[in-house]
Amino acid sequence: MITLAGREQETSLGTPGFVPTPEPVAELERLGDQIAELSAHLDAATARLLELIREFDARGGWNNGFRSCAEWLTWRIGLDPGAARERVRVARALATLPRLSQALTRGELSYSKVRALTRVATPETEERLLAVGRAGTAEHVELVVRGWRRTDRKVEVQETTRRHRNRWLQAYPSADGMVVVRGQLEPEVGAVVLKALAAAHEALYRRRHPKDVPAKTRIEAVSAEAGPETPTWEHQQADALVLVAEAALHHGIDPGAPAERYQVVVHVDAQVLGDADAPGLSVVEGGTYVPAETSQRLACDATRVVMRHDVDGRITEVSARTRTIPPALRRALQHRDRGCCFPGCGRPFGQGHHIRHWAHGGPTTLSNLALLCRRHHRAVHEEAFSVERGPGGDLAFRWPNGRLIPEVPPAAAVPAAAVDALRAQHEEQGLHVDERTSMPGWLGERLDVGYAIDVLHPLAIDSRMGPQKIERTCA
Repeated sequence: MITLAGREQETSLGTPGFVPTPEPVAELERLGDQIAELSAHLDAATARLLELIREFDARGGWNNGFRSCAEWLTWRIGLDPGAARERVRVARALATLPRLSQALTRGELSYSKVRALTRVATPETEERLLAVGRAGTAEHVELVVRGWRRTDRKVEVQETTRRHRNRWLQAYPSADGMVVVRGQLEPEVGAVVLKALAAAHEALYRRRHPKDVPAKTRIEAVSAEAGPETPTWEHQQADALVLVAEAALHHGIDPGAPAERYQVVVHVDAQVLGDADAPGLSVVEGGTYVPAETSQRLACDATRVVMRHDVDGRITEVSARTRTIPPALRRALQHRDRGCCFPGCGRPFGQGHHIRHWAHGGPTTLSNLALLCRRHHRAVHEEAFSVERGPGGDLAFRWPNGRLIPEVPPAAAVPAAAVDALRAQHEEQGLHVDERTSMPGWLGERLDVGYAIDVLHPLAIDSRMGPQKIERTCA
């Protein structure tokens, strides 16, 4: 029997016959097959791209002036920031999801399906979710993932509520007059308490040991001093708690305005601002040394108070507090630059950078200023990056080795027959891809998301079935 491309039709004699499909329809079917095959090839190539991104991210290849791998991808290959972050997230997730990774490598699942599944998949649930990806369309996968996440959020809310209800603290005098403090706190609240105790412990340690000792050797130092008068760790924690309470009572419970709480004061000599190699003072309040380059960066856009000293070090004159960049000029700078000027960044808020530092005689004018985010301001001052403004007003940034950083990198070379080259590469790898490789097993039936979550999600299974039923369902 010869089968022709076409549709079956009842003839006038009641016997079935075949009507050949018109050539335009057959041509469209072949075109659809080509689309499906090429899409599977592209998904397989995307799997390789994600492997490269994962390795590049893990090895810190982006850490040459960029804040993250996603930011580097935005600059280097022109991805939208949101799409770049998703590529990095999926690449990282696939490192622990080998089944999904292999399915993408073989072109069996589309990148859209894999991207959705990696939002909820774990090594324990990967196999179940892979079956969802193979059976359903990308829309079905999204619906299942949303239902899955709703179940996760419901469990998280229940856990958060449980923790909140189970918080408690007791402080009461014992029979011998000692005060007993016991309790348990929510994780985020406990983290604040632990931070406060750590800060108090540090302050007490400095009181007992005026000479600075590296933090990693302090426990060893205390152990070496062990004796009847040496406080144990528990004693030190008790003393730290007392210090926290005394500080709260002394300074008031109100922590104050954020601007005052987080103000950092740096003392730096004028000659150090002018020359990082010059001898002089460069310390934060409290005496901790900071590099001269850091002081220069902070002085670019800060509140400045000039103090003059005599030969004996006594203060003879204190100027009024001024801004190195006046508010009106800062507004003009923000309006002109609209964000960080470093190639590929563009963060909307930043710090004013003096292209020629005011300590070197550079003017505080709009032409000598550029807006840089904190990360790239540090790169210019402390990581040997450089920036200059050309005659036309354009900024030129350079790597530490002096090479120019292009605003838009040149496009990568692409072979003339890119699709043929991709097919040939996959054939060399032993990867067979055709028009049915990524076709789902869906036959048109309605998707019951609630039922799907009940039989797939581990928490839903645990709440509805016994252990024996779970094993049969998973099998």
